Amino acid sequence: MSYNFFATVSRMKYIQRWALMRSSREENVSEHSLETAMIAHALCVIGNVRYGKTLDERKAALIGLYHDASEIITGDMPTPVKYYSEEIRDAYRRVETVAQERLLSQLPEDLRPAYETVFLGGEDGEEKYLRRLVKAADKLSALIKCIEEERSGNTEFSTARSSIERGLAGMLEELPEIRDFMEEFLPPYGRTLDELSETEKK
Repeated sequence: MSYNFFATVSRMKYIQRWALMRSSREENVSEHSLETAMIAHALCVIGNVRYGKTLDERKAALIGLYHDASEIITGDMPTPVKYYSEEIRDAYRRVETVAQERLLSQLPEDLRPAYETVFLGGEDGEEKYLRRLVKAADKLSALIKCIEEERSGNTEFSTARSSIERGLAGMLEELPEIRDFMEEFLPPYGRTLDELSETEKK
């Protein structure tokens, strides 16, 4: 018997983000998920090394990889629509849960529990913290997109950038890892390869 899970998940590359925006370069859910996973892993490393935490870096990366997988079924709902009202937000979360469960149903029974912990998660304190870090990584990835668009001369993303920066500022007290990442790793984004190489030589 064959199972559709990975073939379905592979279709993340066909889901375009920022549907309401004019982009200089399109971004799909697959590449966004990879970036989110890498940033989530980095935030955990920062938390463990600098703030004495014992976060599961690998699980954070996995959660980041699959955090938008449900959009294969739901599509990418633009943020202004998703968060327009509490009713719409709650309704979308219910649809998202149904989509996640549908994806999980495409796995063999014996493998499903391993993926349920990534898709659905638990309620303990560390699990919630990990998912907050992944949410922060998701926002940082979106901020990076805005920076790259602005540096390419596209002003379409300026309002989105301000909104994302406000959201991240509201998370700084709880998640100091964000500040470290923003101060140390965010500035080079949007630079050309030559500019990045020149910086390394200095």
